[in-house]
Amino acid sequence: MPTIAGIRFKRAGRIYYFDPGDLELKSDDFVVVETSRGTEVGWVAIAPKQVLASELNEPLKPVLRRAEAADLLLQQHYRAKEAEAVEKCREEVARHGLPMKLVGAEYNFDGSRLTFFFTAEGRVDFRELVKDLAVVFKTRIELRQIGARDEAKLHGGLGPCGRPLCCITFLGDFASVSIRMAKDQDLPLNPVKISGLCGRLLCCLGYENELYCALRAHLPKVGDKVALSQGKGVVISLNVPKETVTVELEPSKVHVEAPAAAVRRLSKSEQAEAPPGPEAPAPPEAPPRPPRHQLRPDAKSGPGGAAEVETGATEAGQRVVRRRRRR
Repeated sequence: MPTIAGIRFKRAGRIYYFDPGDLELKSDDFVVVETSRGTEVGWVAIAPKQVLASELNEPLKPVLRRAEAADLLLQQHYRAKEAEAVEKCREEVARHGLPMKLVGAEYNFDGSRLTFFFTAEGRVDFRELVKDLAVVFKTRIELRQIGARDEAKLHGGLGPCGRPLCCITFLGDFASVSIRMAKDQDLPLNPVKISGLCGRLLCCLGYENELYCALRAHLPKVGDKVALSQGKGVVISLNVPKETVTVELEPSKVHVEAPAAAVRRLSKSEQAEAPPGPEAPAPPEAPPRPPRHQLRPDAKSGPGGAAEVETGATEAGQRVVRRRRRR
């Protein structure tokens, strides 16, 4: 079985696997490795171990050697020049008039490659910019477009919880986060409250989502009719972490919070039974019609105008006189 060693190049960066060869490495050892971007210095995040060949997707690149003090000093020397490189690059971007925002710069271990990171709304043609930067810095230049989350990871900062951002402390990869996770956890759907410094949904929405979904599967839904010791009612809210439900009892409209284990969902036949309530009042009786002899066809009208006399037949066949006032 092949032997691998997990190497990390940034504090919260991804772990890449390399072939340690005959080197005896342990965790936190600094090593020099060959990558697709050139020679880099990293440290051992996963000590050498054997894995199945089927777990490897591609051939492993070798670990060249342990890093020496001179290697680390050389790395620090180029790291100190990155801020100055960013300022010079911004001047070139402004001179070319490109619609891009420069975020940061990164030298590789020996200074043979300089990578600039930027954000932009769409694709940017920076071929002429790369040529001018190569003349200024006398090294190989690479420009890489990144997203809003990667930009926050480069800058760092504090999250809404008051702690350093997860992406700069322990998150190696960005997991997919959806608004459905916020709904499952009964969080307010206010973009200000559920978005991070990057303007995207908080990565921490996914930390407890699996637990919430598992607990919610054993709870009744809002609107379900249930029965408990105090009587029957309707579920109006849930507290998923406490595994409790709030029920509005019928017909008293009293709200009761009870453990989910003490609540029983009503079957369809039980739900069909209407709860006893007050009897509906009887409709008022229609007033009796006045007899015919009390209606005078020659009666005078009020101040609105003359009266019009109209006769009609009732269901009993009797004739009555109705007066309508002209306007």
